[in-house]
Amino acid sequence: MAKPNYQFEKRQRDLAKKRKQEEKRQAKLANKAANHSGDATPDAPDNTTDDPAPQQG
Repeated sequence: MAKPNYQFEKRQRDLAKKRKQEEKRQAKLANKAANHSGDATPDAPDNTTDDPAPQQG
């Protein structure tokens, strides 16, 4: 019976993880660039208010 090659499996997992992180980074950059183009509509709600920061007490 063949012995499992754990180093190969780990390398494949690491490469997949790096690829996924790079895709997420590219998506964030694209999203940021789209938001700065002027055509973007804000997806996040506007949290600005006239009240000062809430006091903790």
